[in-house]
Amino acid sequence: MSEATTLPRMTADEFFVWQVEQDRNYELVDGVPVLTPKAMTGASRRHDTITVNILLSLGNQLRGRSCRPHTDDIAIRNPNGNVRRPDILIDCRSAPDRSMEVTEPRVLIEVLSPSTTRFDRFQKIEEYKAHAAVAVVLLVDSEAPRVIVWRRGAQGLWSSLVVEDAGASIALPEIGAALTLADIYEDAGLPSAG
Repeated sequence: MSEATTLPRMTADEFFVWQVEQDRNYELVDGVPVLTPKAMTGASRRHDTITVNILLSLGNQLRGRSCRPHTDDIAIRNPNGNVRRPDILIDCRSAPDRSMEVTEPRVLIEVLSPSTTRFDRFQKIEEYKAHAAVAVVLLVDSEAPRVIVWRRGAQGLWSSLVVEDAGASIALPEIGAALTLADIYEDAGLPSAG
């Protein structure tokens, strides 16, 4: 992070040009590039297992369709000018192969870590909800089989639902897919995950 603090403030467009030359992924927060927590410390094995499980499930379900899953190597530009990197993004419109950002982010997924839970649940979620294309945000707990589902409803109002039943399925009609808690937490080392 020390190298980013000496940089001048930049716009999102300037940030993406700058990011190409970096060897680690950054986010843009209030005009300043900052290292993502995973770029600084890496992800735990459990966090990574959960992320891969979700990618596999959604990737298989969405194969051959216009909506495709992406990792946190692809970013989302939020209306406030911040550029964020959710763990998984489902983009429903193709973009140039060299693009580093989604063009129509329909579903965003954050796998919560103990060190980032508060920030992801309160600050990032509000940024994501302000993006007109985002319809669903999943906050996936890495310490217990629990997913908070935030969904945009009628008149753009958001509501949340907590899913904790090991046999539960989370319907994602916005992209024509679903996730089961059993699939999300398979081999993640949580005894009650099914």
